[in-house]
Amino acid sequence: MYVVEPSPTVAVPVTTGGEFPVRRIYCVGRNYRAHAIEMGADPDREAPFFFTKPSDAIVANGATIPYPARTEDYQHEIELVVAIGKAGAAIAVGQALDHVFGYAVGLDMTRRDLQMIARNAGRPWDMGKAFDHSAPCAAISPVGQVGHLANGAISLEINGEVRQASDVSLLIWNVAETIADLSTYVALQPGDLIYTGTPEGVGPVRRGDHLVGKVAGLTDLVVDIAR
Repeated sequence: MYVVEPSPTVAVPVTTGGEFPVRRIYCVGRNYRAHAIEMGADPDREAPFFFTKPSDAIVANGATIPYPARTEDYQHEIELVVAIGKAGAAIAVGQALDHVFGYAVGLDMTRRDLQMIARNAGRPWDMGKAFDHSAPCAAISPVGQVGHLANGAISLEINGEVRQASDVSLLIWNVAETIADLSTYVALQPGDLIYTGTPEGVGPVRRGDHLVGKVAGLTDLVVDIAR
């Protein structure tokens, strides 16, 4: 018997029907070379690194997101999202894609000022990354519908203007490599989402902005920032 009412299960719609229950959200940091450079890092020397967001940071497609508290630099990061459908630990690269249920378009919304303060002080990024409404996600397209995405345009438009534009083939660590590496740290489970990193062009969003995120072959992600 629970002493308080448990939170409802967070789920993301699937394009072919049904819903994908979200267990954990893992995010890959600086996984496009040009973005790593714009963040002041050396992309040729870093192994993949990961941070997390709570499952209830998910925002449904078409939603309006409140502008978050405690920031003056709220930024967008468009990402390819991988949905895990099969459990595994220490997964070999050659078997990693067998664990993928499907793919979606996501945004890693970031309180950049808080992230940079924490990073410069050697502290955790949580309050810069893992806050309420920080993980918008469009409907998940199953592998059987779209195949595996080794390449394809990825972009973000704000109020009709392209702010980020790249190709998922430019990931430093591709989907299979990311899954394999992450699975050496944690046992992946059905319901896990992996936000695979953002290309260059990250920048601020403002109240009233209209965001459209795209990855070729997937359902567009559309969100608005509240005025």
